[in-house]
Parts: sequence; structure tokens; C-alpha cells
Amino acid sequence: MRRRTVTAGSLEEILQATEPAPAAEPAAAPAPAAASRREEHGLRTEFEFELPRGYVDEAGTVHRHGAMRLATARDELRPQIDLRVKENPAYLSVVLLSQVITRIGTITDVHAGVVERMYATDVAFLQDFYRRVNSEGHTRAAVTCPHCEGGFEVDLSGGRLGES
Repeated sequence: MRRRTVTAGSLEEILQATEPAPAAEPAAAPAPAAASRREEHGLRTEFEFELPRGYVDEAGTVHRHGAMRLATARDELRPQIDLRVKENPAYLSVVLLSQVITRIGTITDVHAGVVERMYATDVAFLQDFYRRVNSEGHTRAAVTCPHCEGGFEVDLSGGRLGES
């Protein structure tokens, strides 16, 4: 069997070609009702976090607080066609995190370059945070006290461990 390779052009051209057609105007009218139903049911789509070390920008400012939104199927598929990921599969998490992080401190344009310049401990924290938010739907973790071996729950989204 012979395999044929087809090149479609840039990443944006591929994404535009695969994007679903916009809905007609009459179908767009119920959208506010759908949005209010989501709010009534308490669906959280964005989660706050605090980085363990913090992102240091070009001016030397440390940014620790940020927000991450829930990932969509498109967010998880897009890195698969990214050439950087094809060349180095370990780069997948950098591209994925750059798509779902909505802000870090005052930085709202979070791109792969920002994630690349983060400390490894912060990237590991964000990878775990992403997994918890998108697979478990919350930011809580069960922990055990090393002294009394009592179990309790902590919220990973903010505050320092041990603070109330």
C-alpha cells in the first residue's frame, strides 16, 4: 500500500479548514439562556492558581497568581499538528498549557515562550493542576498528616500549604 503525504499549509489554515461552520442567526438566540443555565448549575470554567515559585518576566517582576480555563477537545487536538510537538513530543505540555492558561499575574498573552521560561517546579505544578481540573473537575487533593496520619483535604488553587 502506498502512502501519500499532503501538505495543507500553515497551522492556522488547517484549523480554519476544520473549524465547524457558524450557526445560523435563529439558533444563536437561545445562547443567553444556555449561559444562564450553566451559571445556575454552577459550572466553573476558570480556576485560579498560585505558582510555587512564580514566573519572572523580562523586567524582573515575579508573577505568582494566575488562572486556567477548562480545556476543550480542540485544545487537546491542536498540539498534535504543531510541528514543535512532532519534532519533540515532550513539548506537548508546553503548547497545551499555553492554550489554557488565561493569565499569569498581569500577563494576559500567555504563549509557549512564556511557559518555556517558567521554572520546572511551576510547570510540574501546572501539569498536575491541568489534570485535576480537566479530569476530576476540582482543585482539591486528599493528603495525610505525616505526624498524626489524619486525612484531610487541601485546595491547590491558592494560598500556601499550611495557611488557613
